[in-house]
Amino acid sequence: MKNPFIFLFSCLIMFTVTSQSDSFSLDKIWDGSFRTQGLTALHSMKNGQQYSVLNFDRSTGSTSIDLYDYTTLSKLKVIATSKTMQAIPYFTNYTFSSDERKLILETNSKPVFRYSILGNYYVYDIDLEKLDLISEHKIQEPTFSPDGTKVAYALSNNLFIKDLISDETRQITFDGEKNRIINGITDWVYEEEFAFVRAFEWNASSDRIAFIRFDETEVPEFSMDIYGTDLYQTQHVFKYPKAGEKNAIVSLHFYDLNSDQTSTVDLSSSYNDFYIPRIKWTNDVNVLSAQFMNRHQNTLDLWFINPETLQSNLILSEVDDAYVDVTDNLTFLEDNSFLWTSERDGYNHLYHYSKTGKLKKQITKGAWEVTAYYGYNESENAIYYQSVENGSINRDVYSIQLNGKRKTRLTSQVGTSNASFSADFTYFIKTFSSSNTPTKYTLHNSKTGRLIRNIKDNSSLLTTLGSYKYSNKEFSTLNVNGNDLNMWMLKPADFDATKTYPLLMFQYSGPGSQQVANQWNNSRDYWHQYLAQQGYIVVCVDGRGTGFKGSDFKKVTYLNLVKYETEDQIQAAKQIGSLPYIDSSRIGIWGWSFGGHMSTNCLLKGNDVFKMAIAVAPVTSWRFYDTIYTERFMRTPQENPAGYDDNSPFNYPELLKGDYLLVHGSGDDNVHVQHTMRMVEALVQANKQFDWSIYPDKNHGIYGGNTTMHLYTKMTNFIHKKLGDKRTN
Repeated sequence: MKNPFIFLFSCLIMFTVTSQSDSFSLDKIWDGSFRTQGLTALHSMKNGQQYSVLNFDRSTGSTSIDLYDYTTLSKLKVIATSKTMQAIPYFTNYTFSSDERKLILETNSKPVFRYSILGNYYVYDIDLEKLDLISEHKIQEPTFSPDGTKVAYALSNNLFIKDLISDETRQITFDGEKNRIINGITDWVYEEEFAFVRAFEWNASSDRIAFIRFDETEVPEFSMDIYGTDLYQTQHVFKYPKAGEKNAIVSLHFYDLNSDQTSTVDLSSSYNDFYIPRIKWTNDVNVLSAQFMNRHQNTLDLWFINPETLQSNLILSEVDDAYVDVTDNLTFLEDNSFLWTSERDGYNHLYHYSKTGKLKKQITKGAWEVTAYYGYNESENAIYYQSVENGSINRDVYSIQLNGKRKTRLTSQVGTSNASFSADFTYFIKTFSSSNTPTKYTLHNSKTGRLIRNIKDNSSLLTTLGSYKYSNKEFSTLNVNGNDLNMWMLKPADFDATKTYPLLMFQYSGPGSQQVANQWNNSRDYWHQYLAQQGYIVVCVDGRGTGFKGSDFKKVTYLNLVKYETEDQIQAAKQIGSLPYIDSSRIGIWGWSFGGHMSTNCLLKGNDVFKMAIAVAPVTSWRFYDTIYTERFMRTPQENPAGYDDNSPFNYPELLKGDYLLVHGSGDDNVHVQHTMRMVEALVQANKQFDWSIYPDKNHGIYGGNTTMHLYTKMTNFIHKKLGDKRTN
């Protein structure tokens, strides 16, 4: 019989057992004791020889944008500092104008949803050291025109342009209204699922803006009570299209600054219910590219549109039996041919198309995936990308010629490498980490990958951890239901194979996701370290539906979310539980969001395997989740009712046998607390006992103040009580 465990490697940190005297504690995990240092808001200057970074001075509370030399890494000068700005005590982000003589500085910002923010923004003239407020109001997405003379921005769902020469402001849309019409900024579901906020783009000649308009009038509203500190609670009401419900009606428009006129693109004959997930100007100032996608998201069309004539040409149509992913990889070359990524051969690869949409070359090929696209160096005819060619849990940076030849691996360490290239592609700053190496920043030559200089290595963190009871992740594959699944295992530092240990499984399992990756720790990993030192074995298995192993592996869950994923976790638990050092009577599982749905399903459908489960902010019915995400994988409830209901845990609460902790934030705008309330009611009516906790006004991340500490203390105590030996924290 085939051994289900195939060990790839164990990542060992060379700490001697005798040196490991300190124990992890919950407070140290979140007080910054194990935080890694990074490079904030890194920007490569146009000359390709220098870069800027946003730095924070803890002693004064001020911020600065500092200029560095690539080759020496020496600080050349301070470009801007809040120390000299009376109006801005600090700023949190910055963007350069195209000539790099002006900056937009962000301050006093607050989040709207996951990516969107409202803030006060200033234009800073670097040469004149002059600071000008763009608007007295908090605004969104201020963006320089390419010639640097204007800034376009959104305010109260309308678009405005400020002329930096005349200091005059022009309003270009007038129908914006909360919960009805949005101009140039995405609605909730586009922001969350298509991952962009700014839905307007300047053309290269700075005389036109293309923008998307969202008509939310018929989108159903969702409301959340906000408890706050006042005598009466308030309500947050926003448009949220749940699966099968009406989306915002989107339309594409051009605003001409010279004529002060707005025109509308009409593709109604080609589409009924559709999305516009991306717009981008080509290298021709009179050609906009726009991606249109049908509601099922299995057809993505790339259009070239002339803003003067409004003529639209369909250039490329990407079709898939399941769904097509939307990316930001579209790149136009000088002749307006373009680079594009696609899964059409079963793996995500790079393609080169002519400006008319004719395939010129599939650039990368193989049973592996391109995981990031960095850019095209015209002078070297080279494309730079990241891939999993060295194993699906690792990432490396490569260069390859446009014709698909002379592929060069630019990184050599086994782990996760990412790159930030200089503007002229002479250099790249590599960000590397692995499960035993904290994040390191190094400077490299982009032709060969040769190391030029070390920047930051976080070696002091390794010194700190040397005194802790630190456990090493052991990576392997586990053959489950006919598939080799990636897995890591964390054992107690003083592991004794003659003893038996309780097992806690962690997973997320969402489509295209990955939790088993050879990279450095986040706070959750340190919590798992804490549990390992407390005598638990912690395991993570990426089952079917997760990413970077080809489209067939990822899309097998189409129309049946969490069915196969649940089967894989249950079977994995059985196989791991058969190991001589695992106590099969004490197996638990936990997860957050999609992972909370999974842990709930595993406890119910695997009630003969799992003793306990923790579900944080879980989906409990895909009928309650948004259109774009849910229908991408499930189609609509009207078309696929069984797919929605057969794996919804509040439809079979009677299966609960083990111990269950259910946690949610009442202010979760993403996975609404409605999911938990319906699960609670189902369990109550089935007369099933369980534990649950609601965190008032907390969003999907459940954080703020002492919230994170409280949550993880609660989960730790639950694990000790239900899976361990009655210990409490």
